[in-house]
Amino acid sequence: MSDAFDLDFRLAAETTPVGDLSLCSVLLRDDARFPWLILVPRRAALTEITDLSTEDAGALMAEIRIAVSVMKLLSKPDKVNVAALGNVVPQLHVHVIGRFHSDPAWPNPVWGVGERMPYQPHARAQLIERAAGLFAAQ
Repeated sequence: MSDAFDLDFRLAAETTPVGDLSLCSVLLRDDARFPWLILVPRRAALTEITDLSTEDAGALMAEIRIAVSVMKLLSKPDKVNVAALGNVVPQLHVHVIGRFHSDPAWPNPVWGVGERMPYQPHARAQLIERAAGLFAAQ
């Protein structure tokens, strides 16, 4: 087993990098139906939040707060959902999802609702640029 951090192939396949915070890589889930960020702590072989050191757990919480602030500025959602499930992708990662009363899953969870709709390339690039700028300003 390696101590190097590697992003799970399933996360890599459905996301685009936004940038890095102190602990986490920030990814945009490529699904235009929902504004959706994913934070992945750059630590090897973690599956649970409780696997983090006390210091890293505090850093993760601070970075979740930053991501929620960015999400609110980025898309002005009615609600922000934060979740760390890991049932499909066991690598520790945290979803930060902007939710709207009008979204296709409201008020239920987003998982298992319809098919993912990738962003148009120009729209994805603009969203990533804007999100990266908001993260830099935090």
